[in-house]
Amino acid sequence: MFKLSEIKELIKLVDSTTVQELEIESEGSRLLIRKPNKTESVVVTHAPAAHTYTPVAIPQPAPQVPTPAPAAAAESSAPAEAAKVEPDAGLHRITSPMVGTFYRAPSPGAAPFVNIGDKVNEKTTVCILEAMKLMNPIEAEVKGEIVDILVENGQLVEYGQTLFLVKPE
Repeated sequence: MFKLSEIKELIKLVDSTTVQELEIESEGSRLLIRKPNKTESVVVTHAPAAHTYTPVAIPQPAPQVPTPAPAAAAESSAPAEAAKVEPDAGLHRITSPMVGTFYRAPSPGAAPFVNIGDKVNEKTTVCILEAMKLMNPIEAEVKGEIVDILVENGQLVEYGQTLFLVKPE
C-alpha cells in the first residue's frame, strides 16, 4: 500500500514534468496519477493490482471573474479590506489527497481518531478516507492542536478539500 507522503511526492513530480500520466504497481496495489486537462481536476486512483478501475474525470465549473468596482466604492472599502484578517491565518490545513468518504473513527461506534483540542504530531492518524473500498488513513503531518473539524462523518470529500485546521506548535 502506498503512503500518503509517497503519493503527494509522486503528484508533485508528475506536476513538475511533462509526463501526463503515471501508473505504478507495488506490493499488490496500483496507483494511477493523471494530469488534468482544462475541464477536470487531478485524478488519483489507488486500487489492488488484481482489479482494473477506470478513473473518472471530475468536471470543474468555470472560474468566476470579479467585476471591477467603481473608483469611489473602492476607495471607501479599502480601509475595511485592510482591517480584514484571515480567520485561520497561521493554521495548518489538513487537506484531502483524494476523492472519497470521510470517516472520523476506525469503525462505526468506535471513538473518533481526534477531537477539537486534541494534540497531534506528524504521524497521528486523524481520519480515514474510503476510496473504491480501500480505507486510506490520513496523518496530521504537523505537530499541533486540532482547532476545527470541517467535515461531517460519512461525508463525501473532494481532492484538496480542507478537512481539519491545526494550530502548529
